[in-house]
Amino acid sequence: MTLNERIEQWEKSPFDESTIAEVDTLRQNPTELEDAFYTDVAFGTGGMRGIMGAGTNRINRYTLGKASQGLANYLNASFKNIAPKIVIAYDCRNNSHTFAKAVAKVFSANNIDTYLFSSLRSTPVLSYAVRQLEAQAGIVLTASHNPPEYNGYKVYNQHGGQIVPPEDKQIVQYIEALNFSDIRWEENAALIHNIDKEVDEVYADTVVSKSLLTEAERQKTSVVFTSLHGTAIATMPTVFEKAGYTSTYWVDEQSEPNGNFPTVVSPNPEEKEAFTLALKKAKEVNADIILGTDPDADRLGIGVKNLNGEWTLLNGNQLMVVLTRFVLENSSISSKNFIASTIVSTPMMIKMAEAFNVECKLGLTGFKWIAKMIQDFPEQTFLCGGEESYGYLFGHDVRDKDAISAALLACDLQAHLATKGSSIYAYLIDSYQRYGCFHEDLVSVTKKGKKGAEEIDALMHDFRNNTPTKIAGIAVITFDDFLAGTSTSVTGKKQAIDLPPANVLRFHLEDGSTIAVRPSGTEPKIKYYFSVNTPLDKASIMLQYKSN
Repeated sequence: MTLNERIEQWEKSPFDESTIAEVDTLRQNPTELEDAFYTDVAFGTGGMRGIMGAGTNRINRYTLGKASQGLANYLNASFKNIAPKIVIAYDCRNNSHTFAKAVAKVFSANNIDTYLFSSLRSTPVLSYAVRQLEAQAGIVLTASHNPPEYNGYKVYNQHGGQIVPPEDKQIVQYIEALNFSDIRWEENAALIHNIDKEVDEVYADTVVSKSLLTEAERQKTSVVFTSLHGTAIATMPTVFEKAGYTSTYWVDEQSEPNGNFPTVVSPNPEEKEAFTLALKKAKEVNADIILGTDPDADRLGIGVKNLNGEWTLLNGNQLMVVLTRFVLENSSISSKNFIASTIVSTPMMIKMAEAFNVECKLGLTGFKWIAKMIQDFPEQTFLCGGEESYGYLFGHDVRDKDAISAALLACDLQAHLATKGSSIYAYLIDSYQRYGCFHEDLVSVTKKGKKGAEEIDALMHDFRNNTPTKIAGIAVITFDDFLAGTSTSVTGKKQAIDLPPANVLRFHLEDGSTIAVRPSGTEPKIKYYFSVNTPLDKASIMLQYKSN
């Protein structure tokens, strides 16, 4: 189908008048029109995600409806001996509630029992609910930490993890076989069930039950928390209360859910600017720790005091390191335990695993691969794991990154160290001295629209076909191409990579550094991951470190 044919399709039935009018308005801007229709919004690292608006490359009731119809067809074909169930949650974003109700109608119209949260809920609560309600699938309407103009659609399997191959490809085949006229919109109200506290209370109790501290140990810890206008506000207060944290301060200006995210440039705990108000609050109340979650509460950022008493924000790798060490030091460990991380995260996870005599499994970028590990290795017990993009999971009751349980774990770490006269920052320095001082950084380059996508493809093609022998004057000793599934040494010797194909390249340098590059699966960006390491002899060196 040509671009013009794709556009013309949206200017008549089955599309409604407002959509047709929006397409007509888009015709006045050829560049935006092309970007809205040149391709289909696709399943990436974290499901479907895109800018809201009319078009095949946009998030709207029709693209979501078609995805839901395809998923409904897949569920009905795959679970013939039972009546399939699906759980739907939505976050604070503009149109999330409307989209959630629309896709609920589609599933009910296809004779699927549909459990819809009565108000906004986080991604980890949705993942937990799928398993709690013994559903065959789950959906959360969210665009995670993306800008306000975005929305999205994460799909979960019956185990509570995001879909992975081959299931994702099978679902996509069902979707691609459909026309927009095939979407069934006729609601079967008897099959739509509202859910609320029956999941919330059990989830909160589960989070608190995993705690490594007693309630008495938490009494003196002062916490500042911001939900960045997102969904954590629906759950985090209950968790703190049940856990016994009584000195908890909320960033009131950011507590109200708001899809426009009016107080921040980006609702992303990876960005220092997002913590401006939280830092101000922490100084006012002399807090011990700052916590912030993204809109769907799967990513956690934290602020701690350094050795000079100044506030500093940990990056995702640093947070993962201190939380993992805390879990390993306070758990009964056996040879059947494992921790997990990703190929672009800090190698320090491997070093700690070796020190504690547990396995560290590495997967591709995206927490769905860690969820798959938990499912694929039932003879082993997952303790904890994380990724550099501020995602962390403690325990296996949830099968996606969970900022709610990670926030409680971070508070427990702070409270535990305070009783010893120490701090999280000192604990991080000690970890560097024990396991090697690793430092990572991420550089993301935004390239929007069709032209941007072509530029990203060209960059990846050039790296593959004109592989550099030196980077910054340092020799490349090994080149990993995860799409080809090969690791090539400087001598030309090739070894197979035992991971599913993925559009990721990684360079191992002679000095022990690594550089990885990949297109983002959720944003129009190409990402460069840098990792360096050296022994850390003097803790005083860390006083010179300034976080991003």
